Amino acid sequence: MTSHMDKKKMFEYCRIPVEELENHPDSRIRINIYEESKKVYEHVAQIMIDEVFANNQMGKPTRWVLPVGPSDQYKIFIDYVNRERVSLKNLHIFQMDDYLDWNCRPFPKENPYFNLAAKFDRVFYNKIDPELTVPVEQRYRPEYNNLDAMDEAVESLGGLDTVFAGLGFRGLVAYCEAPLSPWFSVTEEEYCQMKTRIYPINVDTTIATAQRKFGGLTQFNPPLAVSIGFKSMLHTKKVVFLSTTGAWKRTAVRVLMFNEPTVEYPATLFTDKVAEVLLLCDKNTAASPLPPQD
Repeated sequence: MTSHMDKKKMFEYCRIPVEELENHPDSRIRINIYEESKKVYEHVAQIMIDEVFANNQMGKPTRWVLPVGPSDQYKIFIDYVNRERVSLKNLHIFQMDDYLDWNCRPFPKENPYFNLAAKFDRVFYNKIDPELTVPVEQRYRPEYNNLDAMDEAVESLGGLDTVFAGLGFRGLVAYCEAPLSPWFSVTEEEYCQMKTRIYPINVDTTIATAQRKFGGLTQFNPPLAVSIGFKSMLHTKKVVFLSTTGAWKRTAVRVLMFNEPTVEYPATLFTDKVAEVLLLCDKNTAASPLPPQD
């Protein structure tokens, strides 16, 4: 795949000191930077609390896309819900993605790593008081054998309120990765119409995951994922990115802030199509990938 990104500009914005990012006049998004990652999760949880409370007050549904991880914000949110007796009966949740084996089937629920639906039950739904929790019929997950179900549900609800997302080191959102094939290309317009689909996980993502989690054992990684697509995610009022994983995300932060939309970093596609895009990160993750030039 030939890159169409301006390398000179990329190097320039990757040298901007972290202290200049929050109010930078050229940023395409809003960014809040915190000294500690804990503050990022607290901010995300507060956004979740405020949205549910406001919509409950107005008798309106709340419609979210949520990642299975990172998940520290969920404990804060759920503690508040249970303590303050906040009803989640009008909340609709779209789980972003899940892993599949080489037969395009889900991993067993007992698998501690690669069945994300079971993991989301453990870290989210099972922690909420049953009297307050999200109705089962309002918990949407990408299904390998019913790919249209999530997109149809988003459409029937009139779109989404907020997409909460991590930020991949090459700008992936959910498992919407940059298309890397040398044999075909995908335009921005085509990418933005992407429906829920099954993806072969990119080689760079496989290597990064293996290196970070499994001691470089790439053979242990799942080969495929099923994920919500950009067509549904762009049908939202707001996107909240959170990133606290340090050095390997520093370039992605800068690309999201300063680069024109490109399928090479899919997260950038939100910046001219969604009214509000917010990135929350810690100072370590927002630090400059390159030193300033003398």
